Amino acid sequence: MLKGDDMINYPTKLNRNNVMNAQNSSYSHRGRGMSLEKDINDSNDYYLKTDRACIHKKPTPIQVVRVDYPNRAHAKIVEAYYKIPSTTDYNGVYRGKAIDFEAKQVQNKTVFPLQLIHPHQIDHMKRVIHHGGICFVILRFTSYNETYLVDAKVMIQAYEDENTKSLSYKKVKEAGKLIQESFTPRLKYLDIVDEMYF
Repeated sequence: MLKGDDMINYPTKLNRNNVMNAQNSSYSHRGRGMSLEKDINDSNDYYLKTDRACIHKKPTPIQVVRVDYPNRAHAKIVEAYYKIPSTTDYNGVYRGKAIDFEAKQVQNKTVFPLQLIHPHQIDHMKRVIHHGGICFVILRFTSYNETYLVDAKVMIQAYEDENTKSLSYKKVKEAGKLIQESFTPRLKYLDIVDEMYF
């Protein structure tokens, strides 16, 4: 969802054509290949504001080594490393249950490579499921402008099969659920969660 300040480039002077193009682009699939995280974050903001769920992106734990201070207002991290491997991208609470998920996007038209999911993430998903939480992966095939919710058990099973290196687009369509898009929320993924887990 475009917020007013993002759309208008505030505080610069308002240009009606720019606003109309920004509004129209929110309904267009063009140029959305790299926006999965933004779409999920905007959806989560909407769910939080409407009191439907409390779900947030987890910050990646980093250790800052060096910071460049050209001036007080423009400090920039120039060297850092990951302190510990991250788990999954998002977690929170929905309808009294813990919810935890990873988000990935690929440009490949035929497969989702399983190497994009790491062993520690699979272990984390298993723990979430073991403790009764809801766990899944949101996959976007940017070539088709399609986003799917795939249950974590499907991902775990494929990952642990030594003969399987990827999930085919066809398998994702069969095992997952296509997430509908709208203006608010951008991705209606909680509708799929309602259908699959409650």
